[in-house]
Amino acid sequence: MRSFRLATLDDVPALHALVESAYRGEVSRAGWTTEADFLEGQRTDHEELRGLVAGPATRLLLAHDDGQLVGCVLLKDEAQGAYLGMLSVRPSLQSSGLGRALLEEAERFARVELGHRSMRMRVISLRDSLLGWYERRGYVRTGERERFPYDEPRAGKPLRDDLEFVVLTKPL
Repeated sequence: MRSFRLATLDDVPALHALVESAYRGEVSRAGWTTEADFLEGQRTDHEELRGLVAGPATRLLLAHDDGQLVGCVLLKDEAQGAYLGMLSVRPSLQSSGLGRALLEEAERFARVELGHRSMRMRVISLRDSLLGWYERRGYVRTGERERFPYDEPRAGKPLRDDLEFVVLTKPL
């Protein structure tokens, strides 16, 4: 049975393992959301995740199937609306509908619990299939682009020099 809840500090080790498995390294290649072809190293660390869990304007929403952590998503409460990031699904469960369910729950939470009317996100511009996935769920490109944080070790080690983010938004 699937359930959703907010993360606590006790969840940080499992959260870290999940996020890393969804984005980086060989295990991430089992799914379609891997960034391993253009970024190596870490996606996040325990310190950042503890800060996100404890932060007054951030929440990490967890998805569990039969008590097992299978997905998470970051929500930031911002003045102009909610921000969505770090959507992570266990690679072996990608393409099962779990990501869509997690996204829908994040949108519901942002609208009902946080009172926002829009959601914003950033996706690396090279991620055509991921951009298409979000667009099929109602997100639209704003035309804004943001520089990739090449000088931030937490973002990983870029393997290319042309990384940038595309900004998308959706009314809730």
